[in-house]
Amino acid sequence: MTQTHEQLRTEALPALTGQADWRHYLELTKPRLSLLSVSTAMVGYLAAGPYWEWSRTALVVLGTALCAGGVAALNQWMESDLDALMKRTQDRPIPTGIIAPGSAFVLGWFLCIAGLIVLFRLVNGMSAFLALATLVAYLAIYTPAKKWSRWSTEIGAISGALPPMIGWAAAGRSNPELGWTLFAILYTWQMPHFFSLAWTYRSDYAAAHFPMLSVVDPTGTKVSRRAFIWTVLLVAASAMPTLLGYCSWYYFAAALVLGLWFLRSAITFLNPEKRETEARRLFFKSIAYLPLLLAALVADRMIFKL
Repeated sequence: MTQTHEQLRTEALPALTGQADWRHYLELTKPRLSLLSVSTAMVGYLAAGPYWEWSRTALVVLGTALCAGGVAALNQWMESDLDALMKRTQDRPIPTGIIAPGSAFVLGWFLCIAGLIVLFRLVNGMSAFLALATLVAYLAIYTPAKKWSRWSTEIGAISGALPPMIGWAAAGRSNPELGWTLFAILYTWQMPHFFSLAWTYRSDYAAAHFPMLSVVDPTGTKVSRRAFIWTVLLVAASAMPTLLGYCSWYYFAAALVLGLWFLRSAITFLNPEKRETEARRLFFKSIAYLPLLLAALVADRMIFKL
């Protein structure tokens, strides 16, 4: 008989053990993932302009960081039963019993509300609205979709691509085409990034009964094909800032070199004989690719002021 998620929660989660300290609560906020959200929000902010005041910049960082940390804590609260079933996530604070689910719930909402207030009252309404849209997309759409849809990666990428738009809105919503281009870059980048990760940890996702593509496609053919297609689209999206007149041809050259370097790994991922090892390589290349590309974009915007 198939177990319900509530039964899984009851059996998987242990009684509270040990004493939680600040490090465990920090882990609830997924600091590395939150840092990515803040960094991409700042890319949107710095690339869009025209605000450069340190005080406003600090407020954008603070508001985005609070929202990102809050949504991460709420995500761990919502998926604590499933985290307990996967080796990759079994050592998180809730599955280990160090932090009570209720504490994570309170912390998550406190951080989210605080972040929205900072953005709404001290930055502007549009940045707060986009931050709220990110929270809703992640918690109300993506997190439940992971339990029933193989398209959860594509759905979840919407919330992951919104932080640059938060920064763009905080900067006054100038250059709208550039804002949407940054959204496209972040959206397409997430596909090879998460498809390679999903293939590496497919047994974990199967144990948690996630119907992800890497679980329902045991050969990896569809996974690698989608990763390749989205990488091609990513290379195309990365060229748009120059083609739209927002960046120089120096940025275009850098984006092309980085794109071809990344695309080579996506092509190798298509090979069944190399898929296992190339999945990890593609994942780590994606981690290097994004900051290099975005740094080139921001530097180009600041130097040439197109």
